[in-house]
Amino acid sequence: MARVALGLGVRDLAAIAKVAQATISRFEAGEELKERTVDAIRTALEAAGVQFIPENGGGAGVRLRNPQASGGIVGNG
Repeated sequence: MARVALGLGVRDLAAIAKVAQATISRFEAGEELKERTVDAIRTALEAAGVQFIPENGGGAGVRLRNPQASGGIVGNG
């Protein structure tokens, strides 16, 4: 969900996280990966502007960081 919200393809996220494209595909299919690999993917998504929301009774989720509030993502327009 986070990758799609950012408009990234599997190849893009793999490059940013410095992992193989197959690793991203396996992760998205729910396969278990090494903790350091999951951390690399999460760090890449957070650096790109994703906030992970902890489970708070409604389930865990993601949202895009507000660029004005955090100095994050700069739009193209």
